[in-house]
Amino acid sequence: MTSDAGYPMYALSEEHQAIREAVRAVADAKIAPFAAAVDEEARYPHEAAAALLASDFHAPHVPEEYGGAGADALATVIVIEEVARACASSSLIPAVNKLGSLPVQISGSEELKKHYLSKLAAGEGGFSYCLSEPDAGSDAGGMKTTARQDGDGWVLNGTKRWITNAGESEYYTVMAVTDPEKRTRGGISAFVVEKSDAGVSFGAPEKKLGIKGSPTREVYLDDVHIPGDRIIGEVGSGFVTAMKTLDHTRVTIAAQAVGIAQGALDYALAYAQERQQFGKPIADFQGMQFLLADMGIKVEAARQITYAAAGRSERGDKDLTFFGAASKTFASDTAMQVTTDAVQVLGGYGFTRDYPVERMMRDAKITQIYEGTNQVQRIVAARQLLAGIQAQL
Repeated sequence: MTSDAGYPMYALSEEHQAIREAVRAVADAKIAPFAAAVDEEARYPHEAAAALLASDFHAPHVPEEYGGAGADALATVIVIEEVARACASSSLIPAVNKLGSLPVQISGSEELKKHYLSKLAAGEGGFSYCLSEPDAGSDAGGMKTTARQDGDGWVLNGTKRWITNAGESEYYTVMAVTDPEKRTRGGISAFVVEKSDAGVSFGAPEKKLGIKGSPTREVYLDDVHIPGDRIIGEVGSGFVTAMKTLDHTRVTIAAQAVGIAQGALDYALAYAQERQQFGKPIADFQGMQFLLADMGIKVEAARQITYAAAGRSERGDKDLTFFGAASKTFASDTAMQVTTDAVQVLGGYGFTRDYPVERMMRDAKITQIYEGTNQVQRIVAARQLLAGIQAQL
């Protein structure tokens, strides 16, 4: 039995399974060996970036017509999940490339798509997403960054905060106020800004709890002049584009969370079978078996809702907003619980940096926060449910 999109409902297609095997091979051989060092040194995972580019997994979502791999939403989710299983920081390369470039893909002109998506596919530079600001986090509509017309072009001024891979990426989708009176109702527009544009600069890397290999910086825009054709969509359409983008990319954060949780579960299972206490492996104790069983059940449930959300993302279903919020919330809460339990399985060893579950637990926390906190996701999900109920009355 298959879904409307042609995906098997309860099993991956041969093509999707082959993608998983290919990504896992790359992740195990060329990403996982550097994960601990990337975290310890808080450095960008250049080894992972090179491996992902060489295998065309750095931005798999880019359509074939622009030189990309043309991966559907489920395949992109699988790529991110498998990379995150090895190194959460490295999984933000394909995830953020989709987040940053999806506004161009959704709303950009054909010329803009050809120019920037082709560059992204060719590995000429990554794409970051600039929505949040010092005083505009969950309240994105409260942004203060402005864009004013100057002849045929635009001049941008402002500060963006919490920008993933800032300084590493060459291209940035920037949301800015073009009409202060309208704000979220047609007063925010989206633009492509390049790292090399005069007036663009970056703050110092944030000192973070986890995902230390993915730089998070402020982006400063000081009288940045850009040509008029760098606007994404119509003037005033930026906020709608931003929200549409997040509906799709929250699914990728769910995938990252599933990957982190799976990595922790894999390690805990192997450790429990090797570690001996009272003359036998700790996996033989029923209490440990119950703990491991709950971990496995939660991971698989998170994976299934994430894949279901990916199918809706690919089709553009009306309930995508709910499933994007639901998958991100459930999978990230699962990742936090499962990684914490993995530390418990390892006991004192799990509390040290000599073992990877400590890193995984720290990495998992951010999945409950970025691209909309889980508290905000529950508001989004509730609104969708209530809207559906109202529509039926």
